[in-house]
Parts: sequence; C-alpha cells; structure tokens
Amino acid sequence: MRALQIRAYGDAPRLADVTGPEPGPGEVLIDVAAAALNPLDLKIAAGAMHGMFPVRFPYTLGTDVAGTVRRAGPGAPGWAPGDRVLARLDPSAGGAVATAAVVPAEQLVAAPRSVPPGPAAGAVTAAATAWQALTEVAGVRAGQRVLIHAAAGGVGSFAVQLARRLDAYVIATASGAGVAIAEELGAHEVIDHTAAPFEDRVSHVDVVLDTVGGAVEERSLATLVPGGLLVATPVPPDVARAAARGLRAEFVFHASDAARLETVVKLLDDGLRVLVDREIGLPEAAGGLAYLAEGHTKGKVVVRG
Repeated sequence: MRALQIRAYGDAPRLADVTGPEPGPGEVLIDVAAAALNPLDLKIAAGAMHGMFPVRFPYTLGTDVAGTVRRAGPGAPGWAPGDRVLARLDPSAGGAVATAAVVPAEQLVAAPRSVPPGPAAGAVTAAATAWQALTEVAGVRAGQRVLIHAAAGGVGSFAVQLARRLDAYVIATASGAGVAIAEELGAHEVIDHTAAPFEDRVSHVDVVLDTVGGAVEERSLATLVPGGLLVATPVPPDVARAAARGLRAEFVFHASDAARLETVVKLLDDGLRVLVDREIGLPEAAGGLAYLAEGHTKGKVVVRG
C-alpha cells in the first residue's frame, strides 16, 4: 500500500510504498477513502508533541479517517466487509494518510448517511473539538454571547454552527474571504480582525473560544463579563492571569472518543456543514500539509485515499 510517512522528527513527509497492515485482536482493517489533515499532524511531525504522543519511525501521518471495512480481526465483532465507517486514530499510532489503515474496533463509528467520505473525515477531530469545547466544557446556554476566533477555520467553522444550534448569540472573528464564510455559517456578527482590534468592537461576552492563541488569548479576556470563560484549543491558557481578572480559563485537547464522534455523525446527518478548503489526492498530501502550515486554510484539507 502507499502511505505518507516521516522517518525522523523534522523529516520532510514523503509518499512510500509499504507493506499493508494486518488487523490484530480487536482491530479492523479498513480501505481508506479519505483522511483529514490537522495542525496536530504538523506538531507531531516536528517533534513538538513527543512528550504526549511519542511515535515510532517510520511514522504514517494522520488521525482522521473515513473508509470501508475490509475485514475484522479476531475479537472485533459488529463490523462487516463493506461497512462505511469513521474513526480517529491514536495520534501516537497515526496511519490515516494511506490507502489502508488498522483501527481499534471500539473507535469505529458508522459513517454519516448523507455526507461523502471526504467531508466526513474533515469533521472527525474539528467538529468533535468544537462540540467538546462548547457543550462539555463551556456548557453554552441559550442567550449567551459567544465569541469564536478564526471562524472560517477547521474548529471555528463548526463552532459557529454549533453555537447557533445552542441558541447562543454568535460573534465571530475572521479576515478576507473568511468574513463572508462566517456570515454564511450563521454568525450574528462578524469582526474583520485586520480592520480593527476585535476587543474594541465587542464586549459583554460570556464565552470565548480561542482557536488561535498567543496575544489573542490575553486580548480576549477584555471582552468577557465578570466570571466569563475563555476556552483555548491551541495551547493551555494562562489560568492565573484569567483568575486575577475574575475570569476563568480552560484548555480543550480533544481525545479520541467514539461516543462523541457518534454525536458528530448525527449532527452531520442533521445538516452540519463541513467547510472543505481543498480535497487532494494522496500524491499531493505532502503539499497539503505544507499548505496547512501556512495557516490560511478556510476549513479542512482532505486527502483522498
């Protein structure tokens, strides 16, 4: 089979012909229809996540996968050849950006009925992260004011839609073409952060979803009501700094969770939109990662298996 691999941290990803995997006990072999690229893939390839997700080389990149069951290993009942499935692979194992992958049976979920494999793969981590941040961590309620940064990005584009479904008042930041995208996704207000500092344009926010980090985190604190919550996804926020201002801060790092992914599948079948920036073939996967690293994607980059 073919797989996008690195042979050392910092190595340039390259497409390799490798021996296909075999499912072990409790595992399922799937033919990959599509895999989605994530910022986490870049961090793993650079070695920045070694403490949390150590890998063995050669390492096949990718965690978000949509495909079709080829066969199940021993002790992996419930899945039959031809079943369409989604999964998020253990980041330490990787394996999604390839023509075939082995997945623990307990991490597989049935694919959405109404969404093709490419967009479905694009929702695996990004939509689940947005759901976790807004519902499990922030507990967003109807009528709350929610500020979502990078609203045309992977997590942000889902977060805008989910916050609207929770009947929150959604304020989004974006730039360029992302402004119109955020409006189309349902944001009540969209702030072009290149035209004016967002903290000068918005206040009395109950929840901030910060998918950017850096200076955006500190500037976001000025928009929150007393006791308000900042939820960060790129890096752990400065909890002490928030507390000193009478605010709260939480970090969300999405972990593979089949039950949460099943919720995402239901949302997809209920019309949750997947914003796909580009869908490319496996030979272009390394270029897709380089494009993702530029930081200007609108939605997801998806690789066809």
